[in-house]
Amino acid sequence: MKKTALIFPGQGAQKIGMGKDFYETFSISREVYDQAGKWLDMDVKSLCFEENDKLDITRYTQIGLLTTELAILKAVEAMEIVPIVTAGLSLGEYAALTAAGKISVEDAIRVIDKRGQYMQEAVPAGGAMAAVLGLNVETIEKICADTRGIVEIANDNCPGQTVISGEAEAVYLASEAMKGAGAKRVAMLNVSGPFHSSMLKRAGECLAPELEHICWLDSDIPYVSNTTAELIRDKGMIAPLLVRQVSESVRWQQDMKVMVDMGVEIFVEIGPGKTLAGFAKRINRKIPCLTIETVKDLEKLEALKC
Repeated sequence: MKKTALIFPGQGAQKIGMGKDFYETFSISREVYDQAGKWLDMDVKSLCFEENDKLDITRYTQIGLLTTELAILKAVEAMEIVPIVTAGLSLGEYAALTAAGKISVEDAIRVIDKRGQYMQEAVPAGGAMAAVLGLNVETIEKICADTRGIVEIANDNCPGQTVISGEAEAVYLASEAMKGAGAKRVAMLNVSGPFHSSMLKRAGECLAPELEHICWLDSDIPYVSNTTAELIRDKGMIAPLLVRQVSESVRWQQDMKVMVDMGVEIFVEIGPGKTLAGFAKRINRKIPCLTIETVKDLEKLEALKC
């Protein structure tokens, strides 16, 4: 089998109807949605499958998206696809941990509910995020450092695409400076808070006790940390890194390079949309990235067994 990495998108990939065909087709996928509903005392199926106003609210986004990713993962695992490494962007890291065998489905869903709640509650007034296109990270870092107020790199997604986060005024000032420095475009994001910035540190502190109660599992499959862009094998390192992840930058470009250096021959993005596949093309065009969003997409996985 080809050396495979399973990767999982984060908040922003969610959409109404995600995972519905998996629910209708596979009992193992259906069980994930049904059990999530019982564990959280919530109608998770309606959240994901039916038109509603909740899916774009941080707490519910995280529940719906993670449940969908894990439901699809179960169908992928049933095809005997075994990765050599996993990674996920922001909340997708919890799906990656599950795929790597380091946390149970139940614990992942229960703790993502708490993560979403704490992030939503900790969001301060006046926070903002912006996507910066066509400007190198070094220039972005310098402008952030020179700007009055809190503005930091939230995501280093791929060459030419970086996200900044912080106080609204500081994000605006930095955005204007980045346009002046040659950025092709700077776009304010429609988000509810300054995620992956130091302004969310309180949310991580609240999450810490929840993570300490998790029964972390031993497994042979490593995952790549958003926070350090390093391969993590030791289960004792996971909880502290996830606390930091809430308020520190997601180093996705570096995560991908770590997996390429491991010898990964193909990436498989599990979940709605093709966000990570798009990043992958810009990071390393030589390595293919399959997207598994629908049941029909599972046909693509036969290529991995060659």
